[in-house]
Amino acid sequence: MLRRLYDWTMSLARTRHAERALAGVSFVESSFFPIPPDVLLIPMVLSDRAKWLRYALICTIASVAGAMVGYLIGAMLYDTIGQRILAFYHAEDAFARLQEWYEVWGGWGVLFAAVTPFPYKVLTIFSGFAGLDLFTFVLVSVVGRGLRFFLVSWLLFLIGEPVRHFVEKHLNLLFVLFMVLLIGGFVAFAYLL
Repeated sequence: MLRRLYDWTMSLARTRHAERALAGVSFVESSFFPIPPDVLLIPMVLSDRAKWLRYALICTIASVAGAMVGYLIGAMLYDTIGQRILAFYHAEDAFARLQEWYEVWGGWGVLFAAVTPFPYKVLTIFSGFAGLDLFTFVLVSVVGRGLRFFLVSWLLFLIGEPVRHFVEKHLNLLFVLFMVLLIGGFVAFAYLL
């Protein structure tokens, strides 16, 4: 099943809809969706390495736009939509502890979440809720998300085909590692803050 999913993703990466799908996933991941855009970005760069810069830019722009939606959810719709999103991720308790942490770190916390597997969407909502300066929020989002997506794309551009062979050979192990990082980000958020 995992092989079929991988093959489907690789085939999607070669279609005319790939860039729109990449932008869509990047956008919704920053405000409420749990799956990071890397699941499309990586196969797209591996399918056409010459477009690595374009794909990273699409990811960055769409992700920052989605982050601004998350910010607006926190600032204006926290009581209706924001709380439901946090409940879905079981992040209500961590959200309360985040307030203290945020007073110390502010924009640096957003930058950290933008680069790591940490649940960025929770910090975008919290940034709006806490009233983090919008300029600071957008600036650190552009820097953090750009750093993440451009670095991943550039490394795939440089290494290319060996990475593809490695991924195909170790697909099950990489999937487990991906899930550990994804779930680990949520666990770290819930229990370490």
